[in-house]
Amino acid sequence: MYLLGYDCGTSSVKATLLDAQTGKPLAACSWPQTEMPISSPQPGFAEQDPQMWWDALKGATARVLSESKVRPADIKAIGISYQMHGLVCVDKSMAVIRPSIIWCDSRAVVLGQKAAEAIGSQTCLKYMLNLPGNFTAGKLKWVKDNEPEHFKRVFKIMLPGDWVAMKMTGQAVTTASGLSEMILWDFVNRKPADILMQYYGFETSLLPELVPTFGMQGQLTAAAAAELGLQQGTAVTYRAGDQPNNALSLNVLNPGEIAATAGTSGVVYGISDKAAYDTQSRVNAFLHVNDAPAAARNGVLLCVNGVGRLNSWLKHTVMGGKDYPEMNAMAAKIPVGSEGLVVLPFGNGAERTLENKNIGASVHHLALNTHQLGHLLRASQEGIVFALNYGLEIMNTMGLRIETVRAGKANMFLSDIFAKTFATLTGATVELYNTDGSQGAARGAGLGAGIYRSAPEAFASLNKLETIEPDTGTAKACKDAYGRWKQTLAAVLAGNPV
Repeated sequence: MYLLGYDCGTSSVKATLLDAQTGKPLAACSWPQTEMPISSPQPGFAEQDPQMWWDALKGATARVLSESKVRPADIKAIGISYQMHGLVCVDKSMAVIRPSIIWCDSRAVVLGQKAAEAIGSQTCLKYMLNLPGNFTAGKLKWVKDNEPEHFKRVFKIMLPGDWVAMKMTGQAVTTASGLSEMILWDFVNRKPADILMQYYGFETSLLPELVPTFGMQGQLTAAAAAELGLQQGTAVTYRAGDQPNNALSLNVLNPGEIAATAGTSGVVYGISDKAAYDTQSRVNAFLHVNDAPAAARNGVLLCVNGVGRLNSWLKHTVMGGKDYPEMNAMAAKIPVGSEGLVVLPFGNGAERTLENKNIGASVHHLALNTHQLGHLLRASQEGIVFALNYGLEIMNTMGLRIETVRAGKANMFLSDIFAKTFATLTGATVELYNTDGSQGAARGAGLGAGIYRSAPEAFASLNKLETIEPDTGTAKACKDAYGRWKQTLAAVLAGNPV
């Protein structure tokens, strides 16, 4: 008996085929081999063609089936994780109307600000725990204002994962957690947020039907099964945004537990049973996957957009074909603090922690007689950690305390410099596990299908690979470097020369 999990990201789709009894992966694959492109028709815009996600999903599925030799009929459930906050618009035939406006697109910033002013910040925070911001609802408002011919055709709006599930099952459905990612969930009344829908002039019929995060969400149609090489009727029993799902994959489900990830974007995600919010909406609160009326579970999410994106840019634009381990080795030769070189990593769209400002990435205090390529590489990794810590200081004001952080040993956490700098600056113990989003989606599918009766059963095979403690020997140098970084950021935000 097997479970199939998909993590549909910005750069690739990863699939994992999990043995439900042992909890061990039989096969895993990322597809395509090169990163999926992001289209930017104007500065600040970021779009992807949903068909590209489906093609990547087909490629990943074919590879795990080929490697595992598992019979499709023995796959009992499918789980889906997906990039959050994107907008997919479909017509009555479920055809995509325009490219998806994805999470790092900045075009709706002003629209969100106007909505917050008109509705009232306190009202937005009371009911939605967030200001409308640059999220899915605002992106749809942009379509309404700027592409009225497209908006007239919209039958349903979906998150990227909703669209992938619709391609599988033929049904347009979403979850309450998904609506909270769109900033269209009323936390007080536990229903779609009428106040924002009405302000933007959206009909409620645009929203898909709600289904539970865990449970029957549809079955593979004959057409989808043929395209994927899977069995018609296979149940889809779980879906969640990539960050709630990353927390699930690390068994982070209870108040006080913290998960982190450092892929294209960098995220710290803490669980709370309180209706906590930041008054400036610089970090955000969403329904966690295991939220229930009798046991509230909210995920407080800190996001920095340009984490792995910066590292990828360095690799492809600066490094002339060197791989990430080579880059890490060069950075490791440079002392903590990068001898004064400062990198602000904000080059992947408007940043929530900066109140939706888009200041771009930048390099400061470059000394031509001192700094070499290794300094740039180390300062970039340190700058990413510093940007995350800047957001963690906001989370601390909301009552979240960071003592132990769980992460998958993947992406930026493969770098000793990144992981050690994170632990040393934050003072947190970092635990690295043998898991990722596609494994989490597979375990979620097992819970949704009733194959696992509880989270402890689902995560019994989760193994901790490494524990990283703060380095007291470099703590002062690290904190001094963070102070310089913070001063540089303040000057840039104020428009002062650095």
